[in-house]
Amino acid sequence: MSVPTLSRTVQRDPGHEFGFELRACRWAELAWPPATAASDDTVTVIARQLGTKRRRWDTIVLECDPEALSRRARFGPDRLDSDLLHIVRNAPAEWTYYRDALPYPGYPWRYVREAIHRADDRGSIETRKSGNRIEIRRKWAYPDWLERIVAIENKPDLDASAARALGAQLEYDVAMGLADEVWVATRTTGDTVEPALFEDLPVEAGILTLEPESLTADVVWYPRTLAVDEPGTRILERPEGGARDASAARFEYVDPETKADTRLAIAERAYERGWRSFVDTMRPDCRHFQLRARGATQALPYCAATDRCQTAAECGGSCPHFEPEPPTWRTRGWPIEGGPGKRLQQLLAERRRRRRPGL
Repeated sequence: MSVPTLSRTVQRDPGHEFGFELRACRWAELAWPPATAASDDTVTVIARQLGTKRRRWDTIVLECDPEALSRRARFGPDRLDSDLLHIVRNAPAEWTYYRDALPYPGYPWRYVREAIHRADDRGSIETRKSGNRIEIRRKWAYPDWLERIVAIENKPDLDASAARALGAQLEYDVAMGLADEVWVATRTTGDTVEPALFEDLPVEAGILTLEPESLTADVVWYPRTLAVDEPGTRILERPEGGARDASAARFEYVDPETKADTRLAIAERAYERGWRSFVDTMRPDCRHFQLRARGATQALPYCAATDRCQTAAECGGSCPHFEPEPPTWRTRGWPIEGGPGKRLQQLLAERRRRRRPGL
């Protein structure tokens, strides 16, 4: 019995939003920025399916300062959550009692002590006991590595109904101003005027047409830079619509400091996950799971049972086609290190790691 390997061709175009999303991520990794005025000396980190409790973006592009991004690697490949960021960003250069060194977080200090121990375990700070007091000292200053966040919504087939649903999401993004730019990526149609231009989308959002086969893209509408340093407006509820609906939308303001903290938390999650983390929520240990090459440099998930690129939602233990790998496929290091599924995970993790300087 043969073992699934990284084959050279894909027999069928994925043709759905998940496959298009992965191609859009690879294009952004290779070609960002798309003929814009962004600085050429930035480094990009690409992630997917990230955001806040109220809003999740398909693709996120982090434009980073290259030297600062390399210094960020000192803190390890895993993300620093909001509690850890509170510690490492405020840790003093000299030994100081932690309550004197850190601003009051707005929650009990016992949780701060837990975060201090976690930061110490990761090697991000140093701690010592002075009597009954915990003193902290930073090992490195946390760098200002994030320059801009660009959010991209992927809609390969942007018809009128999809545009209506997407329009409300983009209006939320524009009002909130959490990302510096918001874009819509859609499939190239070849028309003289791309149909996406006729859809009712906010003028602040850019429109990008992507050819997923050749990984070429054109900008048909440039975005406006959003006011990330100013208060944002979070839309909570919209009128249901109709000729007799005169109700107003409910909203609340978000201060710039909260937005800045949220942006950094999103960036940390993107730094940890990257866009190749789709395999973390799929079942590469299934005998039907494969990675198939798309072009020279990208590997897409492929299900041999369904003969197509499967989505992350489909590829799980509840799939009727799921079959664990036979033990004979995992003879080396089985069941901990062996097997094709483990090797595919390692392959994607290595590629993700190479995109983060300094690791």
